[in-house]
Parts: sequence; structure tokens; C-alpha cells
Amino acid sequence: MDHIVTDAAALQHLYGEPGITSLAKVVDHIHPHYARMIEASPFAVLATVGPHGLDTSPRGDQPGFVAIQDERTLLLPDRRGNNRIDSLRNVLADPRVALLFLIPGVGETLRVNGQAVISIDPALLDRFAVDGKRPRSVLVIAVTSVFFQCSRAVIRGGLWDASRQIARSTLPSTGTILADLSRGEVDGGVYDRDLPGRVAASLY
Repeated sequence: MDHIVTDAAALQHLYGEPGITSLAKVVDHIHPHYARMIEASPFAVLATVGPHGLDTSPRGDQPGFVAIQDERTLLLPDRRGNNRIDSLRNVLADPRVALLFLIPGVGETLRVNGQAVISIDPALLDRFAVDGKRPRSVLVIAVTSVFFQCSRAVIRGGLWDASRQIARSTLPSTGTILADLSRGEVDGGVYDRDLPGRVAASLY
């Protein structure tokens, strides 16, 4: 334990003070520059916290799928998933949320913090309908802070470098994982066989 940092003062001494650029980029609303990044993003990670711990959930759709209601409000439709609703359960217990937006080909990411409520307003659900299919709910997020994160992590990870993409076949299939973890209760071969069609038929 001799090498474990245990207090804020020691941590600050280790890293030093943040520069002006790290502070100037933070605002309490959706600045027009940040609005353009949100509108260009087809993918975000939603972070929540609740009595049973933390949750991070991938969210994706056409660019701009997270709608800007006004400079202090975002709307995030909850598309079809696995019905675990971990994120939504957390929001009921603790409204604090965070979003990390990614834009293909762009190194910078965008971070948004706020507080959310779960709306089932019929007009709001209709607004986000796709092919006549409405989301079951929409997160209405009151924004408290917004800022961009520099490109270092994306560059280090080579996220948009096609030459570093990994073939899905080199990793265990989802059916293999489920078969092993369920001790055979799930038929992995059947799961893998049916998965592409099931996903295509249940995007919305």
C-alpha cells in the first residue's frame, strides 16, 4: 500500500494544475460548436449510477439521434435492446448521467454531464418513431456541463485506423460466450445462426 495515492492533495501534486485550454473548453450549455458535434455523432456511451453500481451503455443510430431540444436540454430515445434497462433503473434512483459522443474519423470526443428524467409523453415518442415504431421512452437530459476531450486516446488506440481493425472471427462468438457461461443452457450454435436476422428485425 506504500504506492497507493489516497488523497486529493497528493494526486494534484502528482499531475500538476490543468492548463487554461483544459478549463476554457468547459461550458454549462450546448454551445453552437458543441451542437455541431452532437448532430454529427452516430454513437454515444451513456453512463449512469444507482444503488447496484455503475452502468455504461452504448447508444447508436443515425447522426443526430440525440436531439437538441434547446441549449440546455438533450433528448435521447431509448431504442430496442435486451430489456435489462439497467440505465433506466439507475436514473430512477439517481438522475445524474453522462454521455460520451464519438464521431467516426474524428479524434476529439464530446462529454456531456447532466440530470435525466424518463419521459413517455406520447408526442415525444411519436417524434422519435422510425418506420412507425416508437421508442418506449425518451431520456430528457438537463445539461450541466459540456466539453470536448482531446484526440490522444483515439490516436493511441488507432480507433479509426482501418488497418488496425480486428476480424470478428478472431474472437469468441456471442453464442460461444453464452453457451459457456450458461453451461449449455443456451444453444450457442443456434444463437449465432439466428443472431443476424434477429438484430436486423429488431433495430427499432
